[in-house]
Amino acid sequence: MSQNLLTQKIEQAKCQGRKAVMPYLPAGYPSRQDFWTHIRDLDAAGADIIEIGVPFSDPVADGPIVEQAALRCLEQGVSLEWILEELRRKRASINAGIVLMGYMNPFLQYGIPKLAREASVAGVNGLIIADLPFEESAEIREILQAQAIDLIPLVGLNSSSERLRMHAHEATGFVYFVSVMGTTGERAVLPPELRTALIQAKSIFSIPLALGFGLHSPSQLQGVEDAVDGVVIGSSLIRHITKTGQVGDFLTAWLN
Repeated sequence: MSQNLLTQKIEQAKCQGRKAVMPYLPAGYPSRQDFWTHIRDLDAAGADIIEIGVPFSDPVADGPIVEQAALRCLEQGVSLEWILEELRRKRASINAGIVLMGYMNPFLQYGIPKLAREASVAGVNGLIIADLPFEESAEIREILQAQAIDLIPLVGLNSSSERLRMHAHEATGFVYFVSVMGTTGERAVLPPELRTALIQAKSIFSIPLALGFGLHSPSQLQGVEDAVDGVVIGSSLIRHITKTGQVGDFLTAWLN
């Protein structure tokens, strides 16, 4: 897998005149079997990058929808080992880029060098660690990059220009911009200061910028379209699957 595959996926979407679409789904939701059916359907529907959540018992950045979904996955025995083993078997049939998103505790318990090796074999292109401070990221980034896996930074409204530049110096793949203060979950409206913050980040980073947290409708992007290269949709996708039992045409509005 190319180290720049995630960037390439987003640039390809841009060439098609749209934002890259990045659905997020906790591994094993709503069941271990149905999860992979949903991943296949998201891929077939045109998802550019699929974020697979690694369930954790104390997900401090997640809102109630994602948290409850993750706890349900843990109750079914979903583990990082299972995710990587299943992904290794199924990756060849998935066209989208694959990113694992989770927290330090499960990754450290698994062992970062082991994780990097096995994730590479499984076709993982990027890793997001929600509670990893930049100051503690250098060694992990180096280990991942040796296996052609991008460590995707999380930045947001409270990130100073100095901190953005620190991330920009090291970041590869894409940047995940958190649209709101607080946890994940759908929001009726996005903060009025978001556009200014996005434009600042866009001027500092040379790689694509994806917006996540709180998104449920393309109409929310009005006023910030020019500062965003991709969108991450999580809670609203989980709610849709919980209600209908399938992906269906969920991505259609985002892909047009």
